[in-house]
Amino acid sequence: MDFEVYCDESRQELFGAPGLRAPGQFVLIGGLWIEASMRQEFKSGLRSLRDRHNLYGEFKWSRVSPSRLGFYLEAVDYFFGQQAMRFRCLVLPADQLDAVRFHDGDNELMFYKFYYQLLHHWILDFNRYQVFVDLKTNRVRQRLARLREVLERSNRFADIASVQALPSHQVDLLQLADVLIGAVGHKFNGGGASEAKVQVVARVESHLRPTVIQATRKTEEKFNVFRWRPGGGW
Repeated sequence: MDFEVYCDESRQELFGAPGLRAPGQFVLIGGLWIEASMRQEFKSGLRSLRDRHNLYGEFKWSRVSPSRLGFYLEAVDYFFGQQAMRFRCLVLPADQLDAVRFHDGDNELMFYKFYYQLLHHWILDFNRYQVFVDLKTNRVRQRLARLREVLERSNRFADIASVQALPSHQVDLLQLADVLIGAVGHKFNGGGASEAKVQVVARVESHLRPTVIQATRKTEEKFNVFRWRPGGGW
């Protein structure tokens, strides 16, 4: 079967800023996984949702507002209503990310090693995968090619067809991934005063059992949250 994965991250600036890493702060890397055969249906569904709410610009977590709340609540419901759509997120404690000790002092390398962890554990044999990440400037030009190569090598019976960057403002599925990551980040990072964002988090939690965004079991398939611990454990 063919799958596509749409990936984004939140608070990634903490990877390269040791002075900003205080206890209780988390970096998040997440991905929206879909059956490739459903892509056009999902794009049409999100486009219809946009049309109903007269929303034609980019949607993402930072743009959640009272005037657009109805759209974001329905976007959450849309995700949970699709059987062929899943979400996985890594929650990384910022004060425990040590590039000097474990990644040759290379914050960018550390960042992509965590991307590998996000993807590798949901890659199954005899499937084909295309991975899309938000467009960004890398210090090392071949990071995505290298990520694809390492994933291919460690998943010998799966086909990692591509890992490529796309501009998120043009891709609704990347934007939906950003919203889900933002909801998880709001919960783990203590949130803020935005009542609209609180309501979006509450809508996500209304679909969960138990009804709270938290670290999940490894076997959770719909909304999987992995809180990374440097000493191991789930």
